[in-house]
Amino acid sequence: MTASTDFLVRRLRLRHLDLLVALAEAGTMRAAATRLNLSQPALSKMLVEVEDGFGARLFERTPQGVAANALGQAAVYRARVILGELERGREEVDALRAGASGVLRLGTLSVTASVPRAIAHLRQKVHGARVQVQEGRVRELVQRLLDGELDAVFGAITPELLASDLLPLLRPELLLADELCVVCADGHPLARRRTLAWADLSSQAWVAPPKDTLVRQALMTAFLNEGLQPPEPAVEVLSSVTVGSLLRLDPSLLAAVRLEHAQDELARGGMRRLPVAPVVPLPSLGLYTRRSAGAAPPLVRALGDALRRFGQPARGSRATAAAPGRTSARS
Repeated sequence: MTASTDFLVRRLRLRHLDLLVALAEAGTMRAAATRLNLSQPALSKMLVEVEDGFGARLFERTPQGVAANALGQAAVYRARVILGELERGREEVDALRAGASGVLRLGTLSVTASVPRAIAHLRQKVHGARVQVQEGRVRELVQRLLDGELDAVFGAITPELLASDLLPLLRPELLLADELCVVCADGHPLARRRTLAWADLSSQAWVAPPKDTLVRQALMTAFLNEGLQPPEPAVEVLSSVTVGSLLRLDPSLLAAVRLEHAQDELARGGMRRLPVAPVVPLPSLGLYTRRSAGAAPPLVRALGDALRRFGQPARGSRATAAAPGRTSARS
């Protein structure tokens, strides 16, 4: 520990970290004081103490209130991580006292076949392990990871994230390959065909996610690569659960989904995957962890091992990902 860091540790308390986050989120001294149950003079005094500890001005006054400058944004980010780690420590202690062997906080896609299997396998291998799952979009989950709210995120290792300014803060590990998958109900006219080309599907009624998703972009790429006009979906929906319900209720529809998503619906019956060529790859799936957190915790490593067990191994290395052209981080 350097002398300046030692000075900071001796001068600041956790309450000062709370203040940094409250000011950044509230945007005014009055709102932050109310949130922390402090008077404005007391809050102003604490802010002076924080800035003295860092040896720099962290917030600037604006007509609307206060705003963190570049130095303040860095301090606020680290304050969030520290407070998140403290909350994690409390949760782990409570869980261990209650008999758990550990707690894993996982962010993941909303529909995935591999994650439930991996969690079940993990709990068989690590007796008493507890898993807290948060579902959502990868970019939002990655931010929660960086804020210390999650231990790992399972999602697409996209070119966008690999090229973003977040990459130095992350440790992405490719685990599973993924690709575009076309599914239909058993009663669809094409359900019994053994081979299909994209041209055979150009006049069909489609269910597809919005245009800013990886799956929709891959679907458009599949048709464009064959010199065909991409179809406009008859139904545009993001939820894979809704897609499955629609196909079972209306057998005239085709749907574009991730292979990872399709496996869950296909296992329920009443649906099948169409054998369309050529195959269009999607960015591989993998685990994101925080680089600054050091080596991944044992439960995160065990989850990674379980995911490899239940999926198609990803192609390439930790620093590469397949993509069907320009993509976004939304899955």
